[in-house]
Amino acid sequence: MPVSPSPSSSAVTASTALETDEHRALRQAVAALGARYARDFFTGDGPGAHSGPGAGPGGKGEPTTKTRHIQDLWQEAAKLGYLGINLPEEYGGGGAGISELAIVLEELGAAGCPLLMLVVSPSICGTVIARFGTEEQKRQWLPGLADGSRVMSFGITEPDAGSNSHRITTTGRRAADGSGDWLLTGRKVFISGVDISDATLIVGRAEDSRTGKLKPCLFIVPRDTPGFEYRQIDMELHAAEKQFELSFDDIRLPAGALVGDEDAGLLQLFAGLNPERIMSAAFALGMGRFALAKAVDYARTRQVWKAPIGAHQAIAHPLAQAHIELELARLMTQKAARLYDAGDDIGAGEAANMAKYAAAEANVRAVDQAVHTLGGNGLTKEYGLAQLVTASRVARIAPVSREMILNYVSHQSLGLPKSY
Repeated sequence: MPVSPSPSSSAVTASTALETDEHRALRQAVAALGARYARDFFTGDGPGAHSGPGAGPGGKGEPTTKTRHIQDLWQEAAKLGYLGINLPEEYGGGGAGISELAIVLEELGAAGCPLLMLVVSPSICGTVIARFGTEEQKRQWLPGLADGSRVMSFGITEPDAGSNSHRITTTGRRAADGSGDWLLTGRKVFISGVDISDATLIVGRAEDSRTGKLKPCLFIVPRDTPGFEYRQIDMELHAAEKQFELSFDDIRLPAGALVGDEDAGLLQLFAGLNPERIMSAAFALGMGRFALAKAVDYARTRQVWKAPIGAHQAIAHPLAQAHIELELARLMTQKAARLYDAGDDIGAGEAANMAKYAAAEANVRAVDQAVHTLGGNGLTKEYGLAQLVTASRVARIAPVSREMILNYVSHQSLGLPKSY
C-alpha cells in the first residue's frame, strides 16, 4: 500500500537520506503494513486481575475483539520477518540488528499502531538470550520470539526501588536439596504485557559464591509457574498492552532458568537495557511523527479566514520546530543503534540515553503542538490525538526518567560528581 509523502511519513528527510537503500526499503514496507492497521488497537480493553496460569480475556487464549486487532498485526509482522529481524539467523531471526528493529517500531508508530512489546520481547529479552543464554535457552526461546509464536515480558522495576536498581530486593537462592533448582522471591511493578507473555525475564539478585555479596542475575519465569501471581494495574493510559504488578514467594525454578553466567553481573543486564532505551526512543519518534502528520494535514486544509491556518507563522513555525526536533532525535537514535550493533556497549550506553531523552522531549512537544493546532478537534476521538497527551508523557518516565538520564550524562559524559 503506497504511503503519501509527508514530513512524518516516508518522505526523504535529513536522517533517512543517510540510511542505506535496504533501510529505506524497510521503512516503506513497514509503513505500508502500518497503514493497513491504523490506530484501532489503541482503544483496546484489557484483562483484570490474574493469579496463576490463566490468561483470561484478552490474553493469548481468549482475545477480546479489540485486542485481537493488535494480535493480528503482531502475527503479520512476524510472518514478514519484522519481529525477529534483530535475532540470529540460525535461530529463525533476520540476522540484522537493533537498527533495523528500531526502524520497524518507529514506522509502525508513525502509522499510528506501535507495538509496545517490540521494545521488550525481541529487543530486551531476545537480545539478552542471544548474547548470553545457553544453547538450550536459545533453541527454546529465540525461534518463537522471532516468528511471534512466543512472547516474553521483562521485569526489573520494583515498588520500593524506583530508579535505584541497587535497591532491588528480588532474590534467588539455590534450593537446599542439591537439585540445582532456584527459589525466587520478590515483587515487581509496571511490567508490560505479562498476560500475553509466555514468560517474564526477571531481574533479581543472587549471592556471589566468592564474595558473599549480592549480584544481578536474570531468570526466565514461565507465566504458569506455580506461585507466580500477576495483577493488572488500573492505569489512565489507554493502551492495548496492560501493566501488571507481580508477586512471588519462593517459587521454584529449574537450574536452566538462570540466563547466562551466574557471575556475569551487570554486563548481561545492560546488554538488554541499551536496546530498551533505543527502542523506547523509536517508540517516541513514531508517536511524535504520527501526531505531527495529523497536525500538518489539518493545518494545510483547515481554513477559517482567507488562507489555510498553516499559512500563519503562529501555526507553521511550531510545527516546523517539532519536525526539526524529531529529526534531530532520530539522528541520535540511529547513532545509538549503530554503535550497539557494532559492539560498542559503552558508546551505545551514552548515545542510547541521549536518544531516549531527545526523542521523549520531541515527542511531548510534537503531541502538545498537534493538539493545540487542531483546537477543539484535538480533543475528539475522531482525530485520535487527545489520548496521546497521556501516552507521550510515558516516554519521559519509562523505562528511565529524563532526570536519571541527565544524571547519567552529567556523571558519565561530563565527569561531574554524584549527589547520591
